[in-house]
Amino acid sequence: VQLQASGGGLVQAGGSLRLSCAASGRTFSSNGMGWFRQAPGKEREFIAGTNWSGGNTFYVDTVKGRFTISRDNAKSMVYLQMNSLKPEDTAVYYCAANKYSSATYLVKDYNYWGQGTLVTVSS
Repeated sequence: VQLQASGGGLVQAGGSLRLSCAASGRTFSSNGMGWFRQAPGKEREFIAGTNWSGGNTFYVDTVKGRFTISRDNAKSMVYLQMNSLKPEDTAVYYCAANKYSSATYLVKDYNYWGQGTLVTVSS
């Protein structure tokens, strides 16, 4: 699976962005997918995941209620809708495909990664 993330940019606090992740490869629709982020000087952290169908999703507490992960298997796309953005959301955001059909949160479960897209939230 090859992944290409896009949609990052500069936004004011309280604003919204929608990240997209285009996937190629025959097995995309059977993989769990996740979004991670990495801020300067910090480790990469899981923020949202979905199972193969999109019917099961979960989030880290810091984004719950503000971010929504979704997928369109017919288009081989995964999305992250980000609302009520905060300066602490500033990071490079990565989409990733895991080894399973379920949603998972561990970095080690993911074996395909996109190149990352930068989100900067100004105060």
